Amino acid sequence: MNGAPASPPLPPAPRWMRGLPGLYVLLNYRREWLAHDVVAGLVLSTVLVPVGMGYAEAAGVPAIHGLYATIVPLLVYALLGPSRFMVLGPDSTLAAVIATLILPLAGGSVDRALALAAVLALLSGGFLLLAGVARLGVMADLFSKPIRLGFFNAIALTVIISQLPKLLGFSAAVNGSVDRVVAMVDGFMDGRGNPLSMAIGLGCLALILGLRRWRPRWPGVLIAVVLATALSSLLDWPGTAGIDVVGPVERGLPELKLPFSLVTLADLRKLVPGAAIIALLVFTDTSLLSRALAARGGTRVSPDQEMLALGGANLVTALFQGFPISSSRSRTPVAEAAGARTQLTSLVGAAVIVLLLVLAPGLIKDLPQAALGTVVITACLSFADWPGMAALLRQRPVEFMLALASFVGVVFFGVIEGVAGAIALSMLVMVWNAWHPYHTVLVRVDGMKGYHDVTRHPDGRFVPGLVLFRWDEQLFFANADLFREAVLRAVDDAATPTQQVVVAAEAVNDIDVTAADMLAELDQELKARGIDLQFAGLPGHVRDLIIRYGLSPRFDAEHFHPTLGNAVSRYRRAHSVDWKDWDES
Repeated sequence: MNGAPASPPLPPAPRWMRGLPGLYVLLNYRREWLAHDVVAGLVLSTVLVPVGMGYAEAAGVPAIHGLYATIVPLLVYALLGPSRFMVLGPDSTLAAVIATLILPLAGGSVDRALALAAVLALLSGGFLLLAGVARLGVMADLFSKPIRLGFFNAIALTVIISQLPKLLGFSAAVNGSVDRVVAMVDGFMDGRGNPLSMAIGLGCLALILGLRRWRPRWPGVLIAVVLATALSSLLDWPGTAGIDVVGPVERGLPELKLPFSLVTLADLRKLVPGAAIIALLVFTDTSLLSRALAARGGTRVSPDQEMLALGGANLVTALFQGFPISSSRSRTPVAEAAGARTQLTSLVGAAVIVLLLVLAPGLIKDLPQAALGTVVITACLSFADWPGMAALLRQRPVEFMLALASFVGVVFFGVIEGVAGAIALSMLVMVWNAWHPYHTVLVRVDGMKGYHDVTRHPDGRFVPGLVLFRWDEQLFFANADLFREAVLRAVDDAATPTQQVVVAAEAVNDIDVTAADMLAELDQELKARGIDLQFAGLPGHVRDLIIRYGLSPRFDAEHFHPTLGNAVSRYRRAHSVDWKDWDES
């Protein structure tokens, strides 16, 4: 991706404008940026129109509302957003989530679907605003890489399946990916497919993917959509071949409208969990993109301000007949590569769409649905990452299983259930890892400084009478007994009678009261066998906890060493260990 040169830094914003970083840039606009921003905005607008309409259809609402949901967030983010290049609008990864949530509740009513989608945007925007005010940007970490991989691949497959009926030329009015595939196969076998619709879809798909590969700087989506629309209009495909098209588009801009009149409390209860998932998805995806843009520009972006901007954009979009929106990983690079310098690029893009809706809405009425479906499918192909899943299987099978659980859950059980289940599994894996941390006995290895894992260096040497035991996790109620058993097993397996155990405790960043009681019992048990228990490298704040727990009489200052080397040296002096080959370096 060709990045635009970094814009010269502006003076720090006054405190009262820190919540409006975009507005601050616009108020301090520099003339040399203007030509770059205008050109980039015009280039961006050629992608915004077909993509916004396609994603709206995929989300289960009329295509025109994809343009409404493009204009408004561009304007809002231009004022509130901390990133100069970020482009907001309808998103392919959200389309399946939105459709899954609203279509079963809409019962076939377009008005209900629009109202439900707007309420969903209000709810998700509210969650984002609350999280931004509470500075909960760390919530994005709930979506680990395996969960994101599984989720995005599942969403890609789900959305592609939902768009295939458009390419086949007939509808499959069923919910669920499996049922939709069955309905498509039955319809195709019954001869309900439209050959011309299939030709349009496959032709657009080949054109977009071909240009993406061999002419990546050409606007493949725009070329395919313009060509399909022109042919549809000239040859009257809707009338002569029964091709589904977008149809007449209402002239003018969206009206300010509260969406609650058609939404019940029962609907709200079903939408709230989905809105929370959407908010988390929106922020996670935007946070990753925002950080990447900031890193290339040598700047920093506040994740909490990003949440506030996303929340505000979703709220205002909902009031103007839109649906949940996010950042765009496909349109943002278009703006950046076209030379965007500031948020004015987004304002120019929004202005072009406004002019289209006010002056020439008829230009898009003959756009084939098959072409729109192809736009969505190519977007899904761009963010699906099957090689990433395969790499996880090679690198870390446990995390591959998390990705697979996320994928299977979303495809077969639904977005909310799949994501919630994957996050729950991720938490279980985290608890399991803390419950069963890595631990080992350390030895000295010829030609290597320090002390090393005996399982990796079985020929390493032990200090007679000394067990060096490393524990790589905090000590808490769930792993306290495992620690005790592992220490005792290390003592029992020692080649010589043990006089002292030193725990290499650099990684022990906490000890709870249950573990403290265990240490007292272990120390008593070892003392009964003539063995002294000591620690090396234990962080100071954890030593303070041991004092607070009342263990100072048992573990005084002589039981703690700053380093493992210090502990070994003191042991050798105290016990007159005579080992000529030992190297203290």
